[in-house]
Amino acid sequence: MSTELQIEIAKAVENRRNFAIISHPDAGKTTLTEKLLLYGGAIHEAGAVKARRAQRKATSDWMAMEQQRGISITSTVLQFEYRDRQINLLDTPGHQDFSEDTYRTLAAADNAVMLIDAAKGLEPQTRKLFEVCKMRGIPIFTFVNKLDRPGREPLELLDEIEQELGLQTYAVNYPIGMGDRFKGVYDRHQKQIHLFERTAHGSREAQDTVIDLGDSRIEELLEPELYYQFKSDLELIEGVGPELDLELVHAGKMTPVFFGSAMTNFGVELFLRYFLEYALKPSSHSSNLGEVEPTYPEFSGFVFKLQANMDPKHRDRVAFVRVCTGRFEKDMTVNHARTGKAVRLSRPQKLFAQERESIDEAYAGDVIGLNNPGVFAIGDTIYTGQKLEYEGIPYFSPELFATLRNPNPSKFKQFQKGVSELREEGAVQIMYSTDEGKRDPILAAVGQLQFEVVQFRLQNEYGVETILDMLPYSVARWVDGGWEALEKIGRMFNTTTVKDSMGRPVLLFRNEWNCNQLLQDQPDLKLSAIAPVFSTQSRVEEE
Repeated sequence: MSTELQIEIAKAVENRRNFAIISHPDAGKTTLTEKLLLYGGAIHEAGAVKARRAQRKATSDWMAMEQQRGISITSTVLQFEYRDRQINLLDTPGHQDFSEDTYRTLAAADNAVMLIDAAKGLEPQTRKLFEVCKMRGIPIFTFVNKLDRPGREPLELLDEIEQELGLQTYAVNYPIGMGDRFKGVYDRHQKQIHLFERTAHGSREAQDTVIDLGDSRIEELLEPELYYQFKSDLELIEGVGPELDLELVHAGKMTPVFFGSAMTNFGVELFLRYFLEYALKPSSHSSNLGEVEPTYPEFSGFVFKLQANMDPKHRDRVAFVRVCTGRFEKDMTVNHARTGKAVRLSRPQKLFAQERESIDEAYAGDVIGLNNPGVFAIGDTIYTGQKLEYEGIPYFSPELFATLRNPNPSKFKQFQKGVSELREEGAVQIMYSTDEGKRDPILAAVGQLQFEVVQFRLQNEYGVETILDMLPYSVARWVDGGWEALEKIGRMFNTTTVKDSMGRPVLLFRNEWNCNQLLQDQPDLKLSAIAPVFSTQSRVEEE
């Protein structure tokens, strides 16, 4: 590889930042996403998620059902530039019923922004997603939102993060006032106070007045009580709080904390500015060749998401690929690790929620959209040069099960196609009865809303009405060793055997007690709550 290309790749990696936002529902994730796009110049006017119909819809919520309900139920990718940095924002579903989609998206993220509601603090979904970030060693940046409403004391929130998540905290900025009295934030690095002016619904960038900490005008601009409370808190965190340590941040052991209000834009630009300075640039990934650095000269990437019908007019299927190494070029031919086949990557797209534009090149940290004519599956690796395969992305144990029926035989083909495409993109897991006479698919989901989305999309995108019959199971376990291991066991009680979409045996139980009882009766049986991730070789052999 030429020195020129090496320098080009290294420079591109240096300029890229990639992150996902994690939060509990209603913490304001989509609103924050919109405001980051506003400051990045990607949109000119932010549209609140629950805005009136006459106003703009939120850019990141593109699916009809999202716009109807005011929630995010799909992951989208939003790419924009800010201060010469190329930013890839992976917007994830906030609703807990779609946590599996979020897990997959976090596999493609180098950093995570943990969004917390100032009144509620840490909530169940935030804790759950934090554990995934911790497991993956992803640096976490915290944005405490909704300071424009009454909430808990900032020091109390910092303490909760430290006590419950075991993360050291460093407040990069500190709020002055709260609720109606929220006036601005103090930038600890620059030792400056930013006093903000409110705009209608925060649809445009907030105007701020910047004053040095020692400026005599402060006491004229701030109520004495607010100013003295702020000074008292500041003395405390300056006195006993730790110094900012970027090594600890990048190791996922310290979180820089920012306070603000996404709705009014207070503190959003300050957050974006410091995030880009402190965030981890695209990093290495584990593979069959060991850790592969982003500056590795050959192109490689992996599929972390599939989405059908982003453009309903064209019935398209898009594979979201995280570029891990080298330089991607339009029309390049790559190797597909799972099948061993060569694939030409034509019509690559830069993604911006539902909108897309053609691109000619991409680098490590970028996410590109590829046309998927049934070639790609979630977790697939594509590469040039020496054979390379990244670790797969596991499926987690579902908790709800239902048989999906098509009452209209004339719609059989549309039904089959819809189920197949929604399964491919991971909208829901699909299982089948081992009885060949029962051909109706069994939907397996983490939450009830997944079922509703599947039925809604089958009706809306494929013109198929369906009937859902709930099944009495709450636990699924994959059998280590497959069908061979199961045959050795013989007869089993209080369990039903089904097969997943790859033909592997899965045992369904009514409850954990039944599952544990079987394991006591059959000590040689090994079960897993996570679907096995096949290596290339075993996949190819199976095919």
